[in-house]
Amino acid sequence: MSNELLLKNNKMGDNVLSRVKTLESKGDLRFPPNYSPENAMKSAMLQLQELKGSKKDGYKPALSFVTPNSVANALMDMVVQGLNPAKNQGYFIVYKDKVQFQRSYMGTMAVTKRVTGAKEINAEVIFEGDEVKYKTRNGKIVDLEHTQSFGNRDQKLIGAYATVVFDEDNKNYTEIMTIKEIEEAWKQSQSVFDGKFSEKGTHRRFPQEMAKKTVINRACKKLLNSSDDSSLLATQIKDSEQRQRKEIFDAEVEENANQELLDFSDTNVEEAEFEEVAEAKPIDHFVEVEQPEKQSAAQTIESEEEPF
Repeated sequence: MSNELLLKNNKMGDNVLSRVKTLESKGDLRFPPNYSPENAMKSAMLQLQELKGSKKDGYKPALSFVTPNSVANALMDMVVQGLNPAKNQGYFIVYKDKVQFQRSYMGTMAVTKRVTGAKEINAEVIFEGDEVKYKTRNGKIVDLEHTQSFGNRDQKLIGAYATVVFDEDNKNYTEIMTIKEIEEAWKQSQSVFDGKFSEKGTHRRFPQEMAKKTVINRACKKLLNSSDDSSLLATQIKDSEQRQRKEIFDAEVEENANQELLDFSDTNVEEAEFEEVAEAKPIDHFVEVEQPEKQSAAQTIESEEEPF
């Protein structure tokens, strides 16, 4: 990557950081304790400099062909949510000529706590032979009891649940999924071909942890989507997810039109569960940057998020 390109992208990062500082000074943006936007931005720029295109396009550096505005939006998405890729709270991924910042399940938990005020988020898997009892009240799972013998942990995995814990017990939220429901979510992953899981993939090697991640993401996203928080954080989350869904959809439409298969990476995409494609609303505080000359596009990076 040329020094000129590095300087240009570092300047763009500085512009995003300046905009973030302005929002913070106005009281529109509050960061979690001990969060440093500067440190997060440094980690992000290092990862972006290492981000490559797909094998088909010769693994070209992503910053040489993705649109600068998409990079600015990705950086803004990361900082506004108070996340740091160095802490495995998210990662950057490329779709055609757009780069996105996507939360990991750890990042989703951190954001959910900030938006909803939750104290903690716990998940557990259910094995064949376990006894699980719960009641429903107004369509909400309450009083869940899970009894498990140690020997059952060698039995077949049949489900998982996650509970978002609040100060008041009556506010706790529990999401429970059967293994069939979990595997249907996994099949949304672009790393699963024709509904079949690779025996070397994370879904087969670490099914318990992947099941926990899936049910945690579902529980958190339902709370985030139903939140009436009108803060910049809540608005940014909703707008960025709409924009990302549209970018992914547009990439798929273009590739299908060319009768080519997308080479998406084996990341946390399966948990996004793209149920519908909404019209993207561009955020009104992204940083305008100069557009480079149009170059060949790449579909994605080839990376794999740690399952834990």
